[in-house]
Parts: sequence; C-alpha cells; structure tokens
Amino acid sequence: MLFDLSILGHHAAYIKYLIQYWGDRQLADRLDVVVSPMFLEKHADVVELVNEYNQNNIQVVAIAAAEDAALKSRNSKLKRTWRNFQEWQLLCRYAKFLNASECLIMYLDTCQIPLALGFKSPCKVSGIYFKPTFHYSDFSSYVPSRKSFLQQYREKTVIARMLKHPQLKTLFCLDPFVIKHLARLNSHVAAVHLPDPVQVDRHVSEIIQPELLKTKLSIDANRQIFLLFGSFEAERKGVYQTLEAISQLPSNLSGQICLLIVGNAYPPEQAAIQSQIKRVQQSQPVQILTQFEYISEDTVQAYFQLADVILAPYQRHIGMSGILLLAAAAQKPVLSSNYGLMGEMVKRYQLGLGVDSTIPSEIAQGLTQFLTDAATLGDRISMKQFAEQNTAEEYAKVIFQHV
Repeated sequence: MLFDLSILGHHAAYIKYLIQYWGDRQLADRLDVVVSPMFLEKHADVVELVNEYNQNNIQVVAIAAAEDAALKSRNSKLKRTWRNFQEWQLLCRYAKFLNASECLIMYLDTCQIPLALGFKSPCKVSGIYFKPTFHYSDFSSYVPSRKSFLQQYREKTVIARMLKHPQLKTLFCLDPFVIKHLARLNSHVAAVHLPDPVQVDRHVSEIIQPELLKTKLSIDANRQIFLLFGSFEAERKGVYQTLEAISQLPSNLSGQICLLIVGNAYPPEQAAIQSQIKRVQQSQPVQILTQFEYISEDTVQAYFQLADVILAPYQRHIGMSGILLLAAAAQKPVLSSNYGLMGEMVKRYQLGLGVDSTIPSEIAQGLTQFLTDAATLGDRISMKQFAEQNTAEEYAKVIFQHV
C-alpha cells in the first residue's frame, strides 16, 4: 500500500513513477494507492494510467470524503501535529481494510511522532524521509543559529526513537549525506539513499517547441529568460525576494531580463505577487510574465528548455528540490539558495550559483553575474551526470528492491 494524502508539488509524480514501474513489469503482487479524494480530480492522468495498464492488481483508493473533511489544516504547529495523528489513524485503517502486507509512507515526516511513540501498525511500514536537518553542520556553507541547534537536537532525538520501532523496515532519503548518520542511530532499519526522480521525454521538443512557446508568451527579443517555477504558497519559494532584487538592479541590467513566474498559486497569493510586479515595473524596464495554472509535464520541460537560467531562491528550504534536477536535465544553470542540501548539491555538482536568498541584494548580485558572465557558471557535464543519477526508473527500482 502506498499512502499519500498530499496533492501538490512532487507527490503525484512520485506515485505515477511507481505505478509505471509496477505496470510495465507486470509485477504479480497487489499495489493499492491510498490518496485524498481531491487527488482523483487534480491528477486524473495518474488514475487513467492505472486504467491503461488494465491490470486488476493495481488500484487507486480515495479515503472517504467525510474522513478528508475531518483532517485539520497545516496552518499552525498544533494543527499540523493533530493532523499527523489523524493521518496515522487513516493509514492504519486502510492498511487493515486492504489487508496490506507492507505500507510505504510517501511522506514519512508526517508520521515521525506516532512512530517515535511506538504506535502500532497493521503491517510493516517503510517511508521516504524528506527533511532531515540534524546533519546540516557537515555542509561548508551552513551557519547554525541557537534555534537551529535546538531544532536539530530535538529532531535527532525523535528520529532515534522512531528508528527503534519494531515494524519500521526501510527509511529512504533523498539526501545522500544523511545516510551514514541514520545508519549509526539504529541496527535493524535499512537507511537507503533514494534518487530524486526526474523523467525527461527526449521528444518533447518535437511536441512543444521552445521557440513557439516563446512566441506564444510574447517574450521580448534579446532578453535573458529567468524561470521561477513551482507552487507559490506564502513566501517559501522566494518570489518576493526575487522581485525586490530586480528592483535593486541598474536599469541597463533589468532591461535585459524576462522573468517567467510559472506554476500554482491561490488567488490571494496571485494578487500579492501581481501587486509587487506592478511596483517593480513602475521603476524598471524588466519584462515579467506570469502563468498561474497547472502545467503539464510536457509543458514543464518546454519551459525549462526555453529558459536561460532557472531560479530556485527558496527561503531556508529543508531537503531536496526537483527544480535542480529539471534544470540539470535541461542543461540550464540555476541561481539557487546556498542553504542546506540544495546549496550543497549546487556546489558539489557545479549546477550554477548559490547565494543567501533571504537577502535580496545577494540575489541581485547573482542576477548580475548571470547577465554579465554567464559562461563561467555551471558545468554541463556535471549537470548531465547529476540528472542521470536521478531518473524516475532508478527511483522506482530502489524502492521496490527494498519493500
């Protein structure tokens, strides 16, 4: 049983790749995918994929609407904690109902506390651990604060207790640098590095040609295209800091920029972003275009091929980001946060330039470097190697080898 009640970001793709691997190889066991009711609506392509395989041993199961409605929001620490216990109860309920022999928790971070407290499951469990931070002091650019020190101590304590759970089998993690630390904390749980999957269709340029997309978007000639892609909830992705950085540039440089802001955003966030865009454009000759909508995988690839530089100015982001992989697969350099795992990956694989993205003037300096000396930023061979290590097939293969 795969269990994942989230619908935004990478979640649908992670499930899709596992279904593809299972269906292509016609594996004999049964695969149940437990999701929220909204998943069926937002990601009908994944549900249709199951139908296309026409195998009666794969099914997508949505929790009941009443169960979904009862889940707390995640807009406060107390509500997030309460919701985590609710999700654990649903996981156990559906594992028992479906007679699962093993459950893969697609976002294990939400189940840390129940597992650390020793809550029992109807079956063995494994999971993907997305946000370890207790080892960040290993990274060269990391500057700890008193608050982060306490957070890392607390996290390590919870993880150590969780790893003692007798039903926990395998802990997957996208962060290759934390595996040795996890291995030291336990004896019976396998700690396995998991590729962060990117699936690139080599024929997409024949379907959606970047030049046609450029014409469709009415991008001005002779501008460098900077792509900021993702789900723009709150300030996590750094869109406001990027806009502030552009406002600090001299006009001769901002006039060379076309900023593409592409992805999902709720109406209040859209309005806030558009308001800041308007202020920036009153003083700068920058071109800024927005596409606030769901973007299909084929079109996502076209945007990355179209761009000259990929922006990833996340605000103290914990964990990995698929943006780095999409950029590497498209052979495009990134202007990224230098914090944590993202910063370390950018540095080690020479993916572009890392800056302190919480400071707009640092982003502005990074933009200036790309506009004046782009040829020296990023190593295309290293980018290619990075992307090849993180294919969708390898991701699914690693998971099914260990569950």
